[in-house]
Amino acid sequence: MASDPATFKKLVQESLRRQVSAINRLAKENFFFWDYGNAFLLEAQRAGADVEKKGAERTEFRYPSYVQHIMGDIFSQGFGPFRWVCTSGDPQDLAVTDQLATSVLEKVIAGGVNPAVKLQYMDNIRWIREAAKHRLVVGSQARILYSDQKGRVAIAVAFNQAIAHGKIKAPVVLSRDHHDVSGTDSPFRETSNIYDGSAFCADMAVQNFVGDAFRGATWVALHNGGGVGWGEVMNGGFGLVLDGTQEAEQRAKMMLGWDVSNGVARRCWSGNQKAYEIICETMRENKGLVVTLPHQVADEHMLQQALRP
Repeated sequence: MASDPATFKKLVQESLRRQVSAINRLAKENFFFWDYGNAFLLEAQRAGADVEKKGAERTEFRYPSYVQHIMGDIFSQGFGPFRWVCTSGDPQDLAVTDQLATSVLEKVIAGGVNPAVKLQYMDNIRWIREAAKHRLVVGSQARILYSDQKGRVAIAVAFNQAIAHGKIKAPVVLSRDHHDVSGTDSPFRETSNIYDGSAFCADMAVQNFVGDAFRGATWVALHNGGGVGWGEVMNGGFGLVLDGTQEAEQRAKMMLGWDVSNGVARRCWSGNQKAYEIICETMRENKGLVVTLPHQVADEHMLQQALRP
């Protein structure tokens, strides 16, 4: 790698072609394959491997990415990896946050949610109930939980109130993965299922970064390269400190709402029906949110033909 990078690259590309050849052979025998987010298919294509999909868009290959296959619709429903860290370093504080998060999500379900979203909540309630017994904590007393805008805001408010009343001993820092609803523009991963031509624009990550800053994030970050390599992705991230004050609660409500709805709106504009339904529901619940909705196209093929060079 260091002494002869050209030869190293050649050998890597040979390996990719050999692997794709094996995958294609297995696929003929009904073996199912998908790209798990490290730009494997993109690099295989660059190496000359047989991964082309005839007549496809630039983000589509012979096999789907896992976002095209599964995760894209989960993001479109507003669900993604919400995170928090207990700054006390006390496992008991983490246990309290687990209990609060469970209670909050159960109340959300009790208040009524649509069936598809209810399944997401139920799966993640099971996860957070059982997380502690799996002893996954390494170092920081931190947790990750898939949730949507409603769940994240309600959890943040519950944490902040618990800090104010001394049930949690020290501030809690909220964040999320970049692999989330709106934190990343990555045409070969997080936005690979956006087919309106905007997958190669970094507007979502940048607006996420700027919008979170304006709405009270403690810190924000804008950077490059997450998961698929430099030049292929833009990431926007944040940290939000909950310290038990009313101001922290207000910031959480404003910022977390933007952090999620920004991405659901983007996915709605690209034509995703699940995102359309969720953003309409979010506007009904939050009168201050006004999103321009897309017009439905009766014949998508005709539109594509008209725009082809």
